Amino acid sequence: MTSADPKRLEETYLEHAPKLWRALIAYAGDREVADDALSEAFAQAASRGSALRAPERWIWTAAFRIAAGELKARGHREPAAESASGVDATEAVELLAALAELPPKQRAALVLHYYGGYKAREIAPIVGSTAATVRVHLSAGRKRLRTLLEVDDG
Repeated sequence: MTSADPKRLEETYLEHAPKLWRALIAYAGDREVADDALSEAFAQAASRGSALRAPERWIWTAAFRIAAGELKARGHREPAAESASGVDATEAVELLAALAELPPKQRAALVLHYYGGYKAREIAPIVGSTAATVRVHLSAGRKRLRTLLEVDDG
């Protein structure tokens, strides 16, 4: 069995699509962008067939690049803060709103690292950067999120 035959691709979809979709929502803040990026990434993977050695990594990379391209085409519109699960969970909405305040590369780095489980060297080609720059994005993004999510009990 090749790594990207139809059965393997279906298994990859069943295993990774829900998590990838939620990561795309957190990154883009837009259900339409997440839906389109996820669908297009899997469609492109299917068209590549056995040429893909690691379809799950390729699909994550493609989906984030597709979403970034769509956001750029829309004129850098800030992502809307909406719940990824459809549930009106206050903490999730606050986190998505805080993520929406970050620059796109910081947002992508944080989502890919903490939600996708990627290392800085794996994130770098996805966001078009170096591993060192990704580590800077992670550090700056964490610092900014802490500030945005601080609760004033005052």
